[in-house]
Amino acid sequence: MREVTVSRVVNASPVVVARWLDPPTIVEAEGSFTVETIDEHGDATIVVASGPGMQLPLRFEERDESIYYTQEGDQGPFSHMETWIDLEDVPDGTQITIRSSVSLAAPLPFGDRLAAWKRKGELKRALDALVEEFGDVE
Repeated sequence: MREVTVSRVVNASPVVVARWLDPPTIVEAEGSFTVETIDEHGDATIVVASGPGMQLPLRFEERDESIYYTQEGDQGPFSHMETWIDLEDVPDGTQITIRSSVSLAAPLPFGDRLAAWKRKGELKRALDALVEEFGDVE
């Protein structure tokens, strides 16, 4: 299993950024999958995402003031995938930190390393979408 982390500061308050970070928007911003269905299940939102030749359910929930989501079940490219999005109020806006741990389901040499590399690209695309929406703080 590998862990990747990306972080950026955007020119908006944590409340405004949190409103933008709903589950389907997060999936679309990462850029690898499109949203097929959204189902509310008590304290969680299940987003079924589809990509080239696959569908996977992602379970989103609030945990300790973080947005937390994981691949649910055995459908999908990962044997394990979980992600945390944390927002911190900073003087010029909001620092967004996204960290994800992944393990590839296929037994490939360096598979977890490849999964982490791909996952980091998805997280960077999500931050780029936030910067496009709210502006960057330098």
